[in-house]
Amino acid sequence: MQSLSIAATGMMAQQLNVEVISNNIANMSTSGFKAQRAEFQDLLYQNLRRVGTNSSDSGTIVPSGVQIGLGVKTGSVYRIMTQGDLNNTGNKLDVAIQGRGYFRVQMPSGTDAYTRAGNFSLSPTGQIVTSDGYTVAPGITVPPTASDITISNDGQVQATIPGQTAPQIVGQLELSTFPNEGGLDPQGNNLFLETSASGAPTTGNPASIGFGTLQQGFLETSNVNAVTEISDLITAQRAYEMNAKVITASDEMMSTTSNLK
Repeated sequence: MQSLSIAATGMMAQQLNVEVISNNIANMSTSGFKAQRAEFQDLLYQNLRRVGTNSSDSGTIVPSGVQIGLGVKTGSVYRIMTQGDLNNTGNKLDVAIQGRGYFRVQMPSGTDAYTRAGNFSLSPTGQIVTSDGYTVAPGITVPPTASDITISNDGQVQATIPGQTAPQIVGQLELSTFPNEGGLDPQGNNLFLETSASGAPTTGNPASIGFGTLQQGFLETSNVNAVTEISDLITAQRAYEMNAKVITASDEMMSTTSNLK
């Protein structure tokens, strides 16, 4: 009885759907987090009467046929790359990206990772680093005597040094963009890695053509919409329950058949 296995695929699909939704809800307060959506595809069809075949010797054609679907499978879990809201923190080292782009982060292994989370800090040597201590490329060191730090919309970092009339330029923040941002490989800790699906990064200064601008003292919030997630969660729960009822109904039908005398 195919309905048993078909409904089982439906239950597994909705279980994965709930897992994706729960991860979105769990990261509602994660800076720079991008919500995910599960996408499903139907499985192969069993042809009991193939469409387009001849139905008589005179050449008449079967217009629709008889096809029984075998269930559902997960096609992909894609990432929604819309802009999150900007939250004013007042912290001089908090930087939000408004528009396209990722900060490039130099990992201890020597590889580059990318992030939208701009909650930066200073290392013991004065370098601008992530919350995990990884250097934000291209590597900017703020003098220990600096009394203030200014980051412009185009990424220029200036430090105010006591005794100097003009701020001192200490570095330039860069952004990287990808042809397919959804192809980036998430590593946790708000970091992504380049893949063959994402394409090679293009690096440039903020506010230039094709790149977003920076907002000092702000953080980009998660783009998770609580109302949408709760609505999707209810829908997934109901779909799971209906697939479970199909299994129950199929089992009762098989029981009825086995009890025939």
